[in-house]
Amino acid sequence: MSARPLPHRQERGLTLVEMLIAILVLTTGILVLGRLIPAASRGQVTDKMMTQASAYAQQKIESLQVLTWSDPSLTNGRHPSANTNEPLGTTGQWQRSWEITTLATPLDNLKKVTVTVNWTFLGAHSVTATTYLRR
Repeated sequence: MSARPLPHRQERGLTLVEMLIAILVLTTGILVLGRLIPAASRGQVTDKMMTQASAYAQQKIESLQVLTWSDPSLTNGRHPSANTNEPLGTTGQWQRSWEITTLATPLDNLKKVTVTVNWTFLGAHSVTATTYLRR
């Protein structure tokens, strides 16, 4: 028995329409990626700034924890006073303030400390950290 040759298949290349569709799909994918990269970069910078703001808030909490109960920085109210803020960083774009509240009896041996850090980058943002100090 001899092997029969396979019938010839009709070979053909890509048509112009198929090439245009392939180029269109590829171009669309590249354009979508081109728009995602800057958005991801902005998100990364925003997250980095939020992490830095949290560090500034924690830094203030730690500095307030070592003060005596009667220290002026631990008196009830907003610090720095009125509408002023403590500038932070080399450019001063970070602003920090803290609020002290002595709790009512029977918890009057506790002070609630709320530290807020504000900054502006692609809009206004803030981070708040709260702790309690015991006499």
